Amino acid sequence: MRVVIAEDLALLREGLVRLLEDGGHEVVGAVDNGSDLLRAIVVSKPDVAVVDVRLPPTFRDEGLRTAIEARRRQPGFPMLVLSQYVEQAYASELLADGDGAVGYLLKERVGDVRDFLDAVRRVAEGGTALDPEVVRQLVTRRGPLGVLSPRELEVLGLMAEGRSNAGIAEALVLSESAVEKHIRSIFAKLAIAPAEADHRRVLAVLAYLRST
Repeated sequence: MRVVIAEDLALLREGLVRLLEDGGHEVVGAVDNGSDLLRAIVVSKPDVAVVDVRLPPTFRDEGLRTAIEARRRQPGFPMLVLSQYVEQAYASELLADGDGAVGYLLKERVGDVRDFLDAVRRVAEGGTALDPEVVRQLVTRRGPLGVLSPRELEVLGLMAEGRSNAGIAEALVLSESAVEKHIRSIFAKLAIAPAEADHRRVLAVLAYLRST
């Protein structure tokens, strides 16, 4: 897998390069600002980008804005955003186009190499990868998702993290058929029309985020 990184802190940037290369991926670009990121995506044609929320010159949400601009230019381009803190609005903005292939992780999650590399893979393959802490905060504010049962909300939360049906079954100690039944019920209750399976999951996650 070909990866480009945008991180302004040199030490963390080099650390990400090392983690990804040790994980068998090819880092085709490592930059420290949004303009160079957009250029690297065009020139290097990576499979996914890993981007810090805060980049020069604003050091507020420049990385997020660049990620959204990159997806405007190339709809559906896989983008995994890293943040120091939980900002639910950032995750919501990333998912707003409904195309999937997006992730939002806290930087501390990078320390769990297996989970980090798995998140990069899921995003590159068109899925979602939301930090469990973001999901935990969303669970406490159900909003319109009050129509879902407690178990369905658990399943939807794990979907938001990017877990597969098998992963959800393992986490909740359920059979895969039981998970599939819950997901069908979630789609029905959220009025998500039949469509390609992965896209429906993204729509469900988007509904989950918009409930806050």
